[in-house]
Amino acid sequence: FDAFFGLTGKVFEGVEKLVALNLQVVRSTLAEAQENMTKVPGTPEPQQWFALQAGFIGPFAEKSLAYGRQVFDIASTTQAEVTQLAQTQYERYNDRVQALVEEAAKSSPAGSEAAIAAWKSAIAATTTLCETLQKTGQQAVQAVE
Repeated sequence: FDAFFGLTGKVFEGVEKLVALNLQVVRSTLAEAQENMTKVPGTPEPQQWFALQAGFIGPFAEKSLAYGRQVFDIASTTQAEVTQLAQTQYERYNDRVQALVEEAAKSSPAGSEAAIAAWKSAIAATTTLCETLQKTGQQAVQAVE
């Protein structure tokens, strides 16, 4: 339950950050739109009007890029926190399974060494696979960054 609620908490924190960012963007966009609309009636000539419109477009592109970077930062931070939590839970689970196999090996009947060795080999292979997948995921995230 702790792992589930920890994971859920991290996801909700990321969603809260995105909602706050979106509210901030909406507020600033509405304020800028209001400001820009007050400038439009004061432009009697078409050339001035087109120049005014062109002046609105430049900052919009910059703000769009900044918004995209902030969304990516929130998403990557949330993903890193979730990954860390999942890694911690995996390590705990793996330790428990290894302890279970060791305990089973101690109390197993003679001749079961091959089965215990197979279990240990399967656990080691699974651990290696998970570590490889995690490293590949981290490399993919770094490449995207």
